[in-house]
Amino acid sequence: MTRRRLTLDPVATHEPAEIDDQPYDAAVLAPIVDRDGEDHLLFTRRADDLGEHPGQMSFPGGGAEPEDETILDTALREANEEIGLERDEAEIVGQLDDIRTISEYAVTPFVGHVPDREYERDGREVAEIVVLPLSGLLDPANYEYERRDHPYYGDIVIHYFHVDGYTVWGATGRILVQLLELATDFEAPEKVDRSNR
Repeated sequence: MTRRRLTLDPVATHEPAEIDDQPYDAAVLAPIVDRDGEDHLLFTRRADDLGEHPGQMSFPGGGAEPEDETILDTALREANEEIGLERDEAEIVGQLDDIRTISEYAVTPFVGHVPDREYERDGREVAEIVVLPLSGLLDPANYEYERRDHPYYGDIVIHYFHVDGYTVWGATGRILVQLLELATDFEAPEKVDRSNR
């Protein structure tokens, strides 16, 4: 499979849409790892006993705390807590659009380069640290989506990326779709694979 790279200028110049109508704020970091000449993305698999989104694939991140001066501080603090990423190890490239989650958070995603090293997970929150290749995420055979009628948000699309035995979906899937659409030739297809109405 061809080694793939993200074109990050469109991410760096993107003017993110902000959301200010949710009761809670959160932030995540989409960490880019250069491994074997190809871009990879680092995810965490959430612990199975967490109250919210147990077992799901996520980018490192979480809810804002009073000590966070900015929402970027939230993303970097959470990445440090969850995977041991030091603040000065992250080279922030840009910011994506805020998204709403079913848990009433406005989530601000940041994109940044991080070193390809062994990270240490927080065993209370993170079951596993997973690094997935961009080529796998971009393989059309690994992607599907469905359209759902959500009681609060209306007609929504849920994206699924199945790579190396892991499935990225939900809020993380939405963030990933925007990153891939900005930084690669990926386009979410028109066809709906299955419907759950």
